[in-house]
Amino acid sequence: MTTKTPPPSTAPTPPSEIALRTSPLAGVTLAAFLAAGLLSCGWLLVSGKLELLPGKPLSNDAVLEGEITHRIAKELAKAPLPEKAAQLERGGSWLTLGDTGPRVREGCPQWLFISDELKINRHREANAKAKAEAVIALRDQLKQRGIELLVSVVPDKSRIAASQLCDLQRPASLEPRIRDWTSALQSAGVAVLDLTPALQPLGAEAFLRLDTHWSEAGARAAAMAISQKITAMGIEATPKRTFAVSPQPAAPRPGDLVRLAGLDWLSTRLQPLQEQVAASTIAEETPNAESAGDSLDDLFGDDNLPNLALIGTSFSRNSNFTGFLQQALSAPIGNFAKDGGEFLGAAKAYFASPAFAQTPPKLLIWEIPERDLQTAPVGAINL
Repeated sequence: MTTKTPPPSTAPTPPSEIALRTSPLAGVTLAAFLAAGLLSCGWLLVSGKLELLPGKPLSNDAVLEGEITHRIAKELAKAPLPEKAAQLERGGSWLTLGDTGPRVREGCPQWLFISDELKINRHREANAKAKAEAVIALRDQLKQRGIELLVSVVPDKSRIAASQLCDLQRPASLEPRIRDWTSALQSAGVAVLDLTPALQPLGAEAFLRLDTHWSEAGARAAAMAISQKITAMGIEATPKRTFAVSPQPAAPRPGDLVRLAGLDWLSTRLQPLQEQVAASTIAEETPNAESAGDSLDDLFGDDNLPNLALIGTSFSRNSNFTGFLQQALSAPIGNFAKDGGEFLGAAKAYFASPAFAQTPPKLLIWEIPERDLQTAPVGAINL
């Protein structure tokens, strides 16, 4: 006769003696932590430093894709307690697991990449089309004012420095992103330059190891390509000047990706190995006595002002890109690029400024990173 095994009991397991003794302490600790977090967020709200919702009208996509909740979480993270807790979490994750967080990805050892370059947007085709149309519309408005437009697209670091991706995967669907977008502009008659051919021969040397931006080698190559394109357009940059480049000794350069990963508060020996960069100094050379005398007549006139202007992102403000472009053109340019400006930030600020209203350029150079081509459009520009 066989004996049936009784089914396992579904009754909850009684708590241990240790659990019973420590549970009040755990509850008090959790309540104190939650209260401290609430007070910390309340301090932000009372001080006026908290802006939970964006100023622009809400859209269905912004809600469905989590843009609103992401913004609220970002604003609440500014409170002292969550900010310190986030720092500790980021540092602990890096030191124990080598985790760089959601905004940064590590490729080969000591090579960091921004995750924005690797994202596939749900509405990428519609977004890219809308941005191309915004550029074409702006070109038409500028042309009515006698201003030429040159769009230069900076390829992703993960595209050019692909040799340093190692196990990090770049989606194959991103391969035609620049080509398709620049082709759409070319078909509409917009002067556009894909900087990929200029940077590709440099490979990983075109970009900084711990930074989103190009190195001086990459910036110089891009400047030369843009200068050649301007010459091919039949535009002469004025007033003519000469610029001297003086190399400086190598020094540590903090990478912006280390900051985005939330690791910049750690001591340098615990961070990714700092990059040593020999930054150059680029300065306009003093004109000789004869040319100086000639330029005095135009000191307060438009002839002494640059006839080229530059808008764009932090790429135009890093690694001496503007200096190399001025050297290649043998002329100064007005740099109105904006850190964190993304697609339209610098453009809107420039067109609303007295600089554009009072001294419009002959040619406007618009630098756009590849990773911004398929993100959500942010409207158009009306001059």
